[in-house]
Amino acid sequence: MRLETIGRDLEEMQRTPLTAAHVEAMHAIGEVVTYDAGAFIVQPGDLVDRFVYLLGGEIEVVNPFSDERATGSTLGPTQFMGEISFLNGGTWSMPMRAVSPTRVLEIPRPAMLRLMSEIPEMSDIIITVLAARRRKQLETRFSPLVLIGEDRDRDVRRIADFVSRNRLPYASYEPGSPEAMEVATSCFISPDQPAVIFGRGHVVEDPTPEKIARLLGVDYDLEDDTPFDVLIVGGGPAGVAAAVYAGAEGLSALVIEDTAIGGQAGTSSRIENYMGFPTGISGADLVWRGEVQAMKFGTRFLMPRRVVGLEHQENGRFCACFDNGRRISAGAVVVATGVQYKRLPIDRLADYEGAGVYYAATENEARYCRDTAAVIIGGGNSAGQAAMYLSRSAERVHLIVRGRSLAASMSSYLSSRLEADPRITIEYEAEVIAVAGAGKLETVVIRNRADGVQREVSTCALFVMVGAEPNTEWLSGLVALDDKGFVLTGEAAGASSPYATSEPGIFAVGDVRAGSVKRVASSVGEGSVVISRVWSHLNG
Repeated sequence: MRLETIGRDLEEMQRTPLTAAHVEAMHAIGEVVTYDAGAFIVQPGDLVDRFVYLLGGEIEVVNPFSDERATGSTLGPTQFMGEISFLNGGTWSMPMRAVSPTRVLEIPRPAMLRLMSEIPEMSDIIITVLAARRRKQLETRFSPLVLIGEDRDRDVRRIADFVSRNRLPYASYEPGSPEAMEVATSCFISPDQPAVIFGRGHVVEDPTPEKIARLLGVDYDLEDDTPFDVLIVGGGPAGVAAAVYAGAEGLSALVIEDTAIGGQAGTSSRIENYMGFPTGISGADLVWRGEVQAMKFGTRFLMPRRVVGLEHQENGRFCACFDNGRRISAGAVVVATGVQYKRLPIDRLADYEGAGVYYAATENEARYCRDTAAVIIGGGNSAGQAAMYLSRSAERVHLIVRGRSLAASMSSYLSSRLEADPRITIEYEAEVIAVAGAGKLETVVIRNRADGVQREVSTCALFVMVGAEPNTEWLSGLVALDDKGFVLTGEAAGASSPYATSEPGIFAVGDVRAGSVKRVASSVGEGSVVISRVWSHLNG
């Protein structure tokens, strides 16, 4: 059975048009625009500032490198242009061109979002189609963003990790391949060298996630001191749940995430004990559903951005400063920054991060250990899920556990499966003490803690999934923390609300909160409930 996913079959959705009443409502707030045959309606990187409904004519998706029609089907009357980035005010990812003289109805994005909030049936049709289109792009890897040499170059691989974890479509080609040749030729570069390309003629120099985020519209500028009701710091399950409920309650909310929407849960390949998904669901799919849901209610997302300073002002509001020097104003702050895996004190471990040492086990990382050995350090559910997932592609998976059993740290159903899988070896009372390799990871040394015996294992992929360090450095001196850096809330912080911190107006939910249950369902529950407390604070 397949895992649950969002977005039904796109061909099915194309047969579900908006009703006459929906079109009449759009006419009242839109403008009829005519495009000549051959005219481009949008280009990659253009802001999604309007909703485009076809009244007559035909529109095609264009290959951004050849200018030829990219798909077998086109859009005609009663259909509409649009991508999921419409909800967040992002950018178009593909060129769209009029095949024949075409009449469309264009509605400004803010007005269309208001209309969708007033007509839920219309909203359901539109969002389902937009989600299905994104799913189709991810499956076909059809995008103006092309990576050449992902497996060879650490910088290119870093871009691949960022876009894949954030469900942003991209294509990836081997250097020297025919596909790389076609794209590289359009940019006048060598097809044999690693590169990051965004459409014809645009080679991204010194590529970083920040640069790619700007091109794709998920990182954008806000005017300094832009006011929000609530700032949600962290885009994991707790933060996204808070985003959904904040938007549903009519609060203006902004979610800031420094790496990827989904947090650690987003790296889980299969979650089977989350209520409502009997066949399981990946962490990325689960949180992406929430992200789309939150955007539907008007919550905005901004990444990769980090809050580096937070000040409580005399007027009772908060000034949050970002790592790019910009700042916004918020009436309340929800801290949902979660935890990160510890950087183990192994000599030269950092040298191989991104080149054999990983802190997530997604589809990208699984490719790097195909038909070879993978080593995982950790005894929790995340490590167990990673072992099950990697065992599909790796020849052998070594799960390194410091303790004598998994009973206290892992769900029973998961540990039982690990023990039954012939490709997985669980090594109890063991630890990795050394790593080595020429430019990339090639071997690790495993030591048995009981008898001290050491042995070398050949591997190109080491996954560190042990320990939990809270992401709270930016809060130091502002709210009370426990001795491990987790945020104190409720009675422990001298607050009346279970999620309130020692500083009125700042709340903490999920894994970052001291005493919280480190499970996805618990984080979602806390993120959902805290908004009622935020509402009371703002309206008290």
